[in-house]
Amino acid sequence: MNFDVFTLLPDVMQAYLHASILGKAQEAGLIHVKLHNIRDFTTDRHRTTDDEPYGGGGGMVMKPEPLFAAVESALGDDMGKMPVVLLTPQGRLFDQGVARELAQHTRLALICGRYEGVDERVRCHLATDEISIGDYVLTGGELAALIIVDAVARLITGVLGDTQAVKKDSHASGLLEHPHYTRPASFRGWEVPEVLLSGDHARIAAWRREQSLQRTLHRRPDLLEHAELDEADRNILDQLLKEERNHSSR
Repeated sequence: MNFDVFTLLPDVMQAYLHASILGKAQEAGLIHVKLHNIRDFTTDRHRTTDDEPYGGGGGMVMKPEPLFAAVESALGDDMGKMPVVLLTPQGRLFDQGVARELAQHTRLALICGRYEGVDERVRCHLATDEISIGDYVLTGGELAALIIVDAVARLITGVLGDTQAVKKDSHASGLLEHPHYTRPASFRGWEVPEVLLSGDHARIAAWRREQSLQRTLHRRPDLLEHAELDEADRNILDQLLKEERNHSSR
């Protein structure tokens, strides 16, 4: 998969993109991430990418000309055939479902905003989608772009060594993931649950599923509305709720 990221700060993104899983995925040719410096597409000697907003007010606004020039030059004939995502707190909320949606494409463009925002003509006539990574405001879209590249890249076949890892992650199945333990079995008097040491894979799988349901119920009960649950799962949740009611009534 190919990612095109349009930013004023390409250098600050390099370290993360070339580390760990993303770095290995690029070396293996599974993904390609190209950073485009928006300043390279300005036409004045000061390489100006922002200006004061019409109508007054604080802050500066990213100019449309260099953004249109950067995206159109980089995407060429692919314009109109792929998502061009503007990263903005006004966009739809990014989640695992959106990551899966974006992973279906072979190429994805991400526009990193800065300053007070971008000229509205970029939003209306250049971007084909708008995405927010949460209900808060960042200095720019670079962190958001890295998050989307990371989340989407993990869904590309071969990027993760464990082919089942994607399915086990929190939110992948609509539930939070179960607890994890590793050596030593005893640390400062805190023991690894006996079931994980039993070698009984059926018991371990059942324990992990119950822990996942319990953790989701306690921390993100809203996720249960859309999670894929079978009858056994619902029975576990009913029992957990019954135990909570009994405990609270004591």
